[in-house]
Amino acid sequence: MSGFGRDQKSDLGGRATFWKKGKTVPGSIKPVYGAQHPPIQEKIGSGPPTPKKEDTAASRLKNKRDSFQDFENDTIDAWDDGDDDVMLMAHKMSLRDVHSSAMAVLNNHSQQILQNSSQTGRVGVRGGSKTAVGAAGAGEKDDAGVNENEKPSHQNGAENNQLSERGMVPVSPHSPGVSGPGVGVRLNYGLILPKSSPMQYVNLPELDKEKKKLEKFHLLVDASTTDLSQLREMSWSGIPKSVRPITWKLLSGYLPPSFERRQPTLERKRNEYFSFVEQYYDTRHQEIHEGTYRQIGIDIPRMNPLLPLFQQRVVQEIQKDLCRMTLLTNRPKASEIFERILYIWAIRHPASGYVQGMNDLVTPFFIVFLTEFIDNDVESDNCDLSQLPQEQLNVIEADCYWCLSKLLDGIQDNYTFAQPGIQVKVNALKELVKRIDLSLHQHLEEQSVEYLQFAFRWMNNLLMREIPLRCTIRLWDTYLSEIDGFAFFHLYVCAAFLVKFSKDLQRERDFQGLMIMLQNLPTYHWGDEEIGLLLAEAYKLKFMFADAPNHLNPGR
Repeated sequence: MSGFGRDQKSDLGGRATFWKKGKTVPGSIKPVYGAQHPPIQEKIGSGPPTPKKEDTAASRLKNKRDSFQDFENDTIDAWDDGDDDVMLMAHKMSLRDVHSSAMAVLNNHSQQILQNSSQTGRVGVRGGSKTAVGAAGAGEKDDAGVNENEKPSHQNGAENNQLSERGMVPVSPHSPGVSGPGVGVRLNYGLILPKSSPMQYVNLPELDKEKKKLEKFHLLVDASTTDLSQLREMSWSGIPKSVRPITWKLLSGYLPPSFERRQPTLERKRNEYFSFVEQYYDTRHQEIHEGTYRQIGIDIPRMNPLLPLFQQRVVQEIQKDLCRMTLLTNRPKASEIFERILYIWAIRHPASGYVQGMNDLVTPFFIVFLTEFIDNDVESDNCDLSQLPQEQLNVIEADCYWCLSKLLDGIQDNYTFAQPGIQVKVNALKELVKRIDLSLHQHLEEQSVEYLQFAFRWMNNLLMREIPLRCTIRLWDTYLSEIDGFAFFHLYVCAAFLVKFSKDLQRERDFQGLMIMLQNLPTYHWGDEEIGLLLAEAYKLKFMFADAPNHLNPGR
């Protein structure tokens, strides 16, 4: 107790007391130093102030205005006499003033962050692994009508932590980079800075994955000699849209792997195709080829009825004999392109000639090669081909012809007399389904449904009439990456496709219901995810049965 034997005087005029048996004993305190309190200089001769009688807690609180600024100005030091009164006053302060002062501090902090980000070109969070960009704008309200900036900070912090765990960050759709006009910053401790555009969440790991995949494709296709085996391996899971045209040309065998030989090959093959056009196209009106040309003219208007691109006007005219049907000279360019491709191929392959279904196989090539010259999505937008220069249309037409020829060379048995290739594949599909889904197979037999009645179209059109065009293009990415994908792997895709609807088909209890469903399967909403799952199932079937062909032999 000797430490309190005499009073300590200071410019604060503080007095320390302690309790002993119900009495207060005057004492002294030592100065407390901290980051915001400079050392205290003692003044000789100064004594503790004597409070006036009326200077009580009640009178002081009565004269005080309810203002945080007044409280801040009148308070000299936290250790001043009457701390209990000050704390009592603080509890009665206006929450509005406290909130405004706190926001002023946060705004000053945010100004410094934005200033630093504009200088460095990026905004980061020290000690954190994620940087979030594009927080909700100041003054904007969410779906519940609550201002984003008025939400408690702990809610914002929890939201950010959840986003960081999922690798998701808010990104402004109007900002090309991390910093810039209209971009806010959401830090990992819940601070929200203003911005001017709505927030969108982007999966950064997925974007990085796609970016890296595209870079790998560019390295392969732009190499002096493209490694086709590696290109097939990468293409199996899907090809990025920007490199799909050249990748399809490489995988189909139309372009050589050597980079230096590609342009000369393109020029030579394109000139060769148009020499065929000059040589054979005028023969379409000859009696020997009239039937072929007439059938092509009938089938082209039926192509992809749900695709706006193929809804361009096609006018047909029936001649006097009602047997000859020709297209008028003002038919759209799409029909002209398809007509020439199919007719030239049929004339140059007399063993099979033109068969219904071939017209559908031109469509994916046409759409993919068209994207080299058009930025919009031609599957959903009505592209006016008349706006394209004739030179570009010629390039698309010639490339489609040669790639179609490469495809049909591998499945030509499907289109020769009696189409034996399709019949063999339909029988193989029947045996495969019998092995992997016996209940479905028995149900189809009980209702007298023959596989040839629905699977013939699946083999003839390569499922193009069963799934949307976007899914066909994704499916062909894998077919082109597989060795004999159109002839061999397609069988397992058809089996997986049929089994996918097994439960729905078994709920149909009659022949009519089964056939209606088999010809109108619910795939209109399908996308890359559904096709990816279908291909995975087909790959499993191939792995199980491809190396054991006797499992598919009837009677075993």
